[in-house]
Amino acid sequence: MRLLLDTNALLWLLAGDPRLGAQARHEVEAAAELVVSAASLWEIAIKVSVGKLAALPGLPAVLAESGVRRLGIEDEHLRRLESLPWHHRDPFDRLLIAQAQAEALTVLTADPAFGDYAVPARDARR
Repeated sequence: MRLLLDTNALLWLLAGDPRLGAQARHEVEAAAELVVSAASLWEIAIKVSVGKLAALPGLPAVLAESGVRRLGIEDEHLRRLESLPWHHRDPFDRLLIAQAQAEALTVLTADPAFGDYAVPARDARR
């Protein structure tokens, strides 16, 4: 399975947070590929800048050393984003959904709203 980590799943994984469930940890370990979107890195940067999250200065290096693929924002992702129904209002999550559709990725997320879209998703809390 090729897993796209949503922002919370990524943060929980990095912190060893118990909110990332045992099954989710197993899926991360067994994944053929782990992917992190530029949208998640952007969301983290915003949260750091407004004081909602402590800085993660080594994050790019940690991702590279861990073999996590960073996914940029491509034209096809934007085309898919334009046509997504408005079940979910979070702009970062909407971009993750479009990217998962375009790249045939399964999203690891705690957000049940991903289930409203035609994208495979796994519950990060299990």
